[in-house]
Amino acid sequence: MKDKKTVAVWIVEDNEWYNKLLKHTISLNPEYSVRTFFNAHDFLKELEAKPDIVTIDYRLPDMDGIELLAKIKSFDENIKVIVISEQDKIDTAIELLRLGAYDYIVKEKDVRNRLLNTINNAIKEQNLVTRIMALEQEVINKYDLNKTIIGASPAIQTSLKLIEKTLENNITVIVTGETGTGKEVVAKAIHYNSSRKHKNFVAVNVAAIPGELIEAELFGHEKGAFTGANNRRIGKFEEANGGTLFLDEIGELDHSLQAKLLRALQEKEIVRIGSNAPIKFDTRIIAATHRNLKEEVKKGKFREDLYYRLMGFPIELPPLRSRGKDVLILAKHFIDVFCKENKVPLKTLSEEAKAKLLGYHYPGNIRELRSTIELAIVIGDKNEIMANDITFLSDELNPENVSDDLTMREYELKIVETYLKKYNNDIKLIASKLDIGQATIYRMIKEMKEKGTA
Repeated sequence: MKDKKTVAVWIVEDNEWYNKLLKHTISLNPEYSVRTFFNAHDFLKELEAKPDIVTIDYRLPDMDGIELLAKIKSFDENIKVIVISEQDKIDTAIELLRLGAYDYIVKEKDVRNRLLNTINNAIKEQNLVTRIMALEQEVINKYDLNKTIIGASPAIQTSLKLIEKTLENNITVIVTGETGTGKEVVAKAIHYNSSRKHKNFVAVNVAAIPGELIEAELFGHEKGAFTGANNRRIGKFEEANGGTLFLDEIGELDHSLQAKLLRALQEKEIVRIGSNAPIKFDTRIIAATHRNLKEEVKKGKFREDLYYRLMGFPIELPPLRSRGKDVLILAKHFIDVFCKENKVPLKTLSEEAKAKLLGYHYPGNIRELRSTIELAIVIGDKNEIMANDITFLSDELNPENVSDDLTMREYELKIVETYLKKYNNDIKLIASKLDIGQATIYRMIKEMKEKGTA
């Protein structure tokens, strides 16, 4: 749709008196630019100018309304076509609407009011569509690979090359890496740079959903399928149809549900809880986990057949500590974003601050770096971020204060342990602070108890 002041409305009407009536009626609104034609041939010669709205008579001397409508829609399906006719046959109106006409108006006494209302509604609808398309394009631009996968280190460049290989196909992708390395960001980058970018990206954090609810979340349910199922609900597979379904923390999926997920992936169909009717879906699957699934298979915690089904195209994201000066590149990016979003003067990093950032281990990876930078911007009083403005997640977790022999999982457990003490076991608050699911925290507490560390 063009600017509001230059909405182009064209009239195709062979009756000279009625042509003038329509032109006069529409021209009463100074925001409309009106052109008139007396036959389809002359109109079609000018169609390259792309009007916003066209009114056409159903019976023209050189073409009927159905044929002209088809030609307009084949040229540009976004042009709104309003058919105006003397005949009031319901089947004709239904057929024209089925073929893409925006409205069908019978030439009666109230035709002027009806026409103006219809044009006004068409403009509102098209403006909404234009706005949605603009927002959609903003999201697509946001996840441009060069803006999303930030860094110059060989480790991240290797990951970027692998990501690029997934864009022109629908192969199942599994993204692995430590917590906070950006697995969901990669999944979104793949989706919004693929042919599915105009369809839904649906993310499910398997670890954040209680086991008894995950099946209904994924596959949906019928009304009355179980206590509390008061309405039919479609699952995430259906919601993502035509687009991408991101299964985050797939390694946390209950073993009893792994077989159902495997069948859904193999057959490309799901069955809602409480139904026997299979529903086909066309959904690309991207999974992610911080676990070593091969080891989980050996332990009997993850199905081997599901493992091979998911391992279509593996992408491993490097931890931040192995990415060298990418820390500073990412820090600058986070400074730019935070300052812009919060409308504060742009800040820079002092040399001492840079050295401090480069010397840290980042058990929380990119997510921790971002939180650290945002806090430093708020704390600092100058336009330059100083070393003493930088406060890491916990001094207890700094490699200088923690044994170098700890594994990444042990670091994660220690983070949760520290937060449990700091926030008096408030699981909901801790989950919010660490940006992970409450179910994940409960599992980690159980793991700590089993190891005798809690």
